[in-house]
Amino acid sequence: MGIVSELLKDVRIPEMISVRQKFDGTCIETDKIPSIIREQMMQDKIASQFRPGMRVAITAGSRGIANIALIIKSAADSLRELGAEPFIVPAMGSHGGATADGQRRIIESYGITEEYTGCRIVSSMETVRIGETETGRPVRIDRNAYEADGIVVCGRVKPHTGFRGPYESGIMKMMAIGLGKQYGAEIIHADGYRHFKEYIPMYGKAIIRNAPVSCALAILENAYDETRELVALTPEEIITEEPVLLERARTYMPRLLFDDCDVLIIDEAGKNISGLGMDPLITGRFASECASGGINAQRVAILDLAAESHGNGCGMGLADCISERYFRKLDLEATYPNAITNTYVGEMKIPMIMRTDKEVIQLCIKTCNEIDRENPRVIRIKNTLRLADIEISGALLGEAGAHPDIEITGRLRPMVFNEEDNLW
Repeated sequence: MGIVSELLKDVRIPEMISVRQKFDGTCIETDKIPSIIREQMMQDKIASQFRPGMRVAITAGSRGIANIALIIKSAADSLRELGAEPFIVPAMGSHGGATADGQRRIIESYGITEEYTGCRIVSSMETVRIGETETGRPVRIDRNAYEADGIVVCGRVKPHTGFRGPYESGIMKMMAIGLGKQYGAEIIHADGYRHFKEYIPMYGKAIIRNAPVSCALAILENAYDETRELVALTPEEIITEEPVLLERARTYMPRLLFDDCDVLIIDEAGKNISGLGMDPLITGRFASECASGGINAQRVAILDLAAESHGNGCGMGLADCISERYFRKLDLEATYPNAITNTYVGEMKIPMIMRTDKEVIQLCIKTCNEIDRENPRVIRIKNTLRLADIEISGALLGEAGAHPDIEITGRLRPMVFNEEDNLW
């Protein structure tokens, strides 16, 4: 036992109890997704954008969106029905280590494969200048998408983790940054998040004017990480309707139904879960001053890095402590391009590393200030997308029992660690 373990060995870890947070579960049943997408794509205003023989690029991003492979396949099926020839382009800025192979591997890990979708995946980091913004800034996008006869921008609309504006994470951002590849991501991030409110629509509108954008397929999810809405938009409607969809998406977001805690334990983080590995709108840990929200937690711990993140530990610097298991999965070549591109180097700082899950939790409890050390307020979640079933310590039971949208589903019991002092 080393000095760190000796310093932590007597820290009491509280008993935990399972509770269920209740949110609006309205969603689209998975087997109905193809027919809904066909209905959207066959509207006259959308179908009229396509003609037989057109080569059409469908964008695929780096987030773990519910049913994303099925959504893209269904969009491709509708395009084929209209006589078009769809193919898929990764649209994720500098993600995937800012390499074509890395970006292809990311979308394939989500089930977006050539075999499943029936479409070629054309992955490249090469961009072409297509025009400029109204302020004279050059605009570049993926060459393969630009040289297609049409582009279907397929992406999820939701609040962004770093700024507030009429267009946040969604269609405009996927065009401006996603299709812009490393160049687009870098130029828009260069002046920081405080300019995103201006830059995202400025570059997005320039792309609509100068590139063959045929339509968008906007995805909205409910609080349970399920597909709630699928909406096809004309190029003009991207400008007018995305802000409306964003406000709806904001009301669908899950959250922790507690104002504060001493320690927030996150079982897994990753780029597939949030741009920062863990959604700041849940954790309260933001990379910039341009956004706020989430729970007020003195300490945040991450126990593991999701396999789907492919070693990308972006956002780990917003946590206080990580496990050795997380650390060993880090691929800095996949992680650092994000910071080099977005300029927020603090997101990539490596937190304190503890040998085991038990010591991660003990460290976080021990380093909290002005708390009841015999009864610390601890919350444990799977990740920031899965917030229905969570665990809380006994100190939070009173608040949970008084909240109309929290159901107590278990009984108080100690955390069960394996022989290596990990939780699983």
